[in-house]
Amino acid sequence: MGVLLKSQNTIQITPHFKWSLIVTDPSDNKFVDCALNAGADFIATDDRHFDILKSITFPQIKVINIEAFKNKISRFP
Repeated sequence: MGVLLKSQNTIQITPHFKWSLIVTDPSDNKFVDCALNAGADFIATDDRHFDILKSITFPQIKVINIEAFKNKISRFP
């Protein structure tokens, strides 16, 4: 983890509120909480537990699959 925290592209986020939006696998909530607190544009995952987020209007967090994420980052040099 130390390597990640030293990266120029990394920001450490400590969630101050836990939304508990994913009931089927509560261990996934830490990623949702961090994404929401960080103001992330989306979560990239193929984990089906995150599909519930597509039907929640508040707080809203977009979920994209890994293939869509690869397409997004392939546009950068």
